[in-house]
Amino acid sequence: MAAIVEFVKESYVELMTKVTWPTFKELQSSSVLVLVTSIIIALLIFAMDYIFGINSGSVMWKGVLGFIYDLI
Repeated sequence: MAAIVEFVKESYVELMTKVTWPTFKELQSSSVLVLVTSIIIALLIFAMDYIFGINSGSVMWKGVLGFIYDLI
């Protein structure tokens, strides 16, 4: 039990003295970058799936979204 208490104490000291926390401005810009990148990647994946799958007219291959729609 003493080892766990020592670990928690050392972790607290490290978090308070050795870790460099981002400023609110840095955190905002990083969050916006992640959001924009996620949206772009999602749109690219959707476009590829639509072009090569659902819109192909093939009965055999409807793309990943077509497969999911069939399951539902």
